Amino acid sequence: MEYVLETNNLEKKYKDFRALNHTNIHIEKGAIYGLIGKNGAGKTTLIRIVCGLQEPTNGSYIIYGKSNNSNDIISARKRMGAIIETPSIYGEMTARDNLIEQYKLVGMPSLDGIDDLLKLVGLEDTGKKKAKNFSLGMKQRLGIAIALANNPDFLILDEPINGLDPQGIIEIRELILKLNKERRITILISSHYLDELSKIATHYGFLDSGSIIQEITSEELMKKMEHKIILTVNDPKEFVKYFEQNNISYEVMDSKTINVYGKHNLSKLVSGLSKKNLIADEIHEQEETLENYYMNLIGGGNND
Repeated sequence: MEYVLETNNLEKKYKDFRALNHTNIHIEKGAIYGLIGKNGAGKTTLIRIVCGLQEPTNGSYIIYGKSNNSNDIISARKRMGAIIETPSIYGEMTARDNLIEQYKLVGMPSLDGIDDLLKLVGLEDTGKKKAKNFSLGMKQRLGIAIALANNPDFLILDEPINGLDPQGIIEIRELILKLNKERRITILISSHYLDELSKIATHYGFLDSGSIIQEITSEELMKKMEHKIILTVNDPKEFVKYFEQNNISYEVMDSKTINVYGKHNLSKLVSGLSKKNLIADEIHEQEETLENYYMNLIGGGNND
């Protein structure tokens, strides 16, 4: 398996505060990796270190097979583009002039491709309009275009939809999917908009108090989040026999709790059980969201 980014027990300390605590992350080539964590969990610190804006206190990281301790890390970072916190744009310049400046900064041999970039992010018709007069969504798309100026294979976006209206969120979502599918760009997205993230991510890393507490694929996560009926019973054994005989997907959680998975009609399930004299003490349905899953994973708290 080829990883674009790996970290090995990464740590970052500020006096008595530990922003990153033995952080281990693995981002596969071609993934849209959702980095999830509440404010202060360490998301931006991790991104700043990977982008070379800060040094880790301990631990290491590898970008495209190049260690941060090697001389080749600079060449590996040339394959990256990033927006950290807010897009870096010149408000008095047009979208095109902003891209020209970025092309010069990264040493692109010609200005070829600027028109294609503007079209890609939907800013081809902005003409002489100054960036300071753009909507927040337009500024964010311009920021992404600037991050794409050096034709990166790996794009890092820190809270890309923060503050956007619904239309702006849709535009950024569609752009991210397009970059991933058509340009095959691996993307790391830090976000606390979990419902929106669930629409695009292929992999997730859950960060809490500076540590990755779980990495999981979207397929694995969907199985854990699927609709379930929770039964509280006195003796699970007879219920298990019924579920086995009727090919019903289930999981015994403890001595009194059974989860039944899949789309079942609750009344029909209860009726089928009662015909076998199987009566549950309590029954309720649950449709878990990504936010609920995360909150249960970290043991509660506020995700904002």
